[in-house]
Amino acid sequence: MFARILSAAVVGIDARAIEVQCDVAGGLPAFQIVGLPEKEVTESRERVRSALRNAGFAFPPGRITANLAPADMKKEGVGFDLPVAVGILVASRQLRPPPLETVLVGELALDGAVRGVRGILPMAMSAKESGATTLIVPALNAEEAALVGGLDVIPVRSLQEATRFLRGELVIRTVHVDPEVLLARAHEASPNDLRNVRGQLQAKRALEVAAAGGHNLLLVGPPGAGKSMLARSLPGILPPLSLAEALDVTRIYSSAGLIESGLSLVCTRPFRAPHHTISYACMVGGGHGDPGPGEISLAHHGVLFLDETPEFDRRVLETLRQPLEERSILLSRAGVSVRYPCSFTLVAAMNPCPCGYLGDSGRECVCGAEQVRRYRRRLSGPFLDRIDMVAEVPRLSRQELTGRPMGEPSSAVRVRVGRARAIQWARFADAPDVACNAHLEAADLARCCELGAPARHLLEQAIDRYSLSARAYVRALKVARTIADLEGCEAMEAQHIAEAIQYRIAGEH
Repeated sequence: MFARILSAAVVGIDARAIEVQCDVAGGLPAFQIVGLPEKEVTESRERVRSALRNAGFAFPPGRITANLAPADMKKEGVGFDLPVAVGILVASRQLRPPPLETVLVGELALDGAVRGVRGILPMAMSAKESGATTLIVPALNAEEAALVGGLDVIPVRSLQEATRFLRGELVIRTVHVDPEVLLARAHEASPNDLRNVRGQLQAKRALEVAAAGGHNLLLVGPPGAGKSMLARSLPGILPPLSLAEALDVTRIYSSAGLIESGLSLVCTRPFRAPHHTISYACMVGGGHGDPGPGEISLAHHGVLFLDETPEFDRRVLETLRQPLEERSILLSRAGVSVRYPCSFTLVAAMNPCPCGYLGDSGRECVCGAEQVRRYRRRLSGPFLDRIDMVAEVPRLSRQELTGRPMGEPSSAVRVRVGRARAIQWARFADAPDVACNAHLEAADLARCCELGAPARHLLEQAIDRYSLSARAYVRALKVARTIADLEGCEAMEAQHIAEAIQYRIAGEH
């Protein structure tokens, strides 16, 4: 007999509907899964066989063929165990066929228990788009699946529960989750509060401007000056995630299997801080089979922090150039291409020289001039061109170290950042691809960056004096636009241009 069961498979951060076709026929005992299955899918034969027997069902003695359609698409993951098992039960007439609008996903343990799988959120989205009304998933993944409204999400803990529900012998309450409530409950306060950072008023100001406009920032200073603390404080002053942003981030983390236990929605902005020994594939994405998301995609709508930036492999840093401009990356492997979003704020940190004490008034630098040049050349010009702002983080004075922290809390700074972002959202309401000033295209500058005569004169002087490149000019305008937004000014004035140039020339010289 033939059976047809609906399921889904993750491809990147999306999912595709999969039809599990099972046929049980006479002949010598055999169990085969076809349809371009990867190794973990092929191994499900033994899991399904043991789960059916240990759950009290008879395993058909004939020839069993399970086809995963469409057959020209590679199938990965362990989520096909449950639909294959149900398909075999239907094909062997031990179970009535489920309604055509029912999608099943889940891994089976040898004792028949249903285990959680990765990628449930994109699978639920795909199921809804394909017209499904019921989604049977592992209990561990039920709340994540329920983030997609319009589906009856049925949590099951075992194969027995799933079959009894399909027979109508067991009533299982559907799971309902309101993502807006989850976001409202999320506590945006972070232990990395800006008021815990001693001194560094100029660096804090630069961090606020970077947060308000989504600008990439380079922090330069000696060891122990507070560069890492400043970077880790950035998520706490960014605006809270919107529902659309939270779902975007959750899709990425779900497809990567990184949703924390007990959580269904990522409610806080990501902060990723990879070690400088990270490989190219781990940074941009890759791996066996379908390429998975890398650190730049896991930082989507959040912060990517590169500490000791010159110590990173040159190839790794150069691969960031295109994603920083396009805010997405296309990963192509044999037979598959996957595009991942990666719209993040980059915060890089470095010492002024190899020993870290060049220009430090409290400790003498032991590096030669050639050592300093080689150290700084590890960051290429094209990479530095993607940095909007450079801020110095000097050594703290004795008074700053021993006194009580006197800075503003992150909550106060976040209010100002939120007001500036609200101005930008209103300005770019008709441009869905532009969320902040850092995303402005050069063609939009004339419309958004109105300059008065004194401001224009100051900018022209800076171009001549510091030989600003075209890219540096554009980025200075974007930063000045953000500074004006922080002050609620529609027109960009001379003081806004002056502060923006200050952040640029630190990187140019």
